Amino acid sequence: MAVTEALDTFIQQYLKVYPHLEDVHDPRWRSPCEVSEPYRDADGIERIAWQPLKRRHTTTPNDFSGLEQALELKIHPDLKTYYGAYWSGGLEAEAPQGHVSLLMLWNNEDVARLTENLVGHALAKRRSRSAFSVFFACTDKDSDLFLSVENDTGRIILERPGYKPIKTVASNLAEFLESLVPATPNRETENRPPVPS
Repeated sequence: MAVTEALDTFIQQYLKVYPHLEDVHDPRWRSPCEVSEPYRDADGIERIAWQPLKRRHTTTPNDFSGLEQALELKIHPDLKTYYGAYWSGGLEAEAPQGHVSLLMLWNNEDVARLTENLVGHALAKRRSRSAFSVFFACTDKDSDLFLSVENDTGRIILERPGYKPIKTVASNLAEFLESLVPATPNRETENRPPVPS
């Protein structure tokens, strides 16, 4: 199964189990995946409903063109497909190895923020003399471990910022996505890319 099909399948399963997704509303951080007007919950907090929204394009968007130029390398096509497929908030899941929070792109500004974080990540990888990777998921909120696609091979690796990979988790991104089971949304895990140290 390709990354697109695996991600589509996971999101369909996610929405069957959790059809009502919401987050705290930030009027300065809007997204095409918002599906309602903001409202106040029982505690007076302004919230917004959202659902993963398939990005409309005929080819995979090259959100990483600036990064590729800066680092003088091509980003693995699985990552371009993954990050280019949907506008979405983070999605929680259980993998065979434990809980993960899939990082997704909320809006165009999020693409820029991810790119900035990946430049820092690339510098940390060079300092540790490790192969370049691109993160796509965080583990539990109290952990600094995250999951990445190793750029040269496409394998999924467990990493700690600034260190060599800890272990291989899956042979590719599609295989990893196929292994996921939707988990309760809003576990308060960090849904933004980690900043490498």
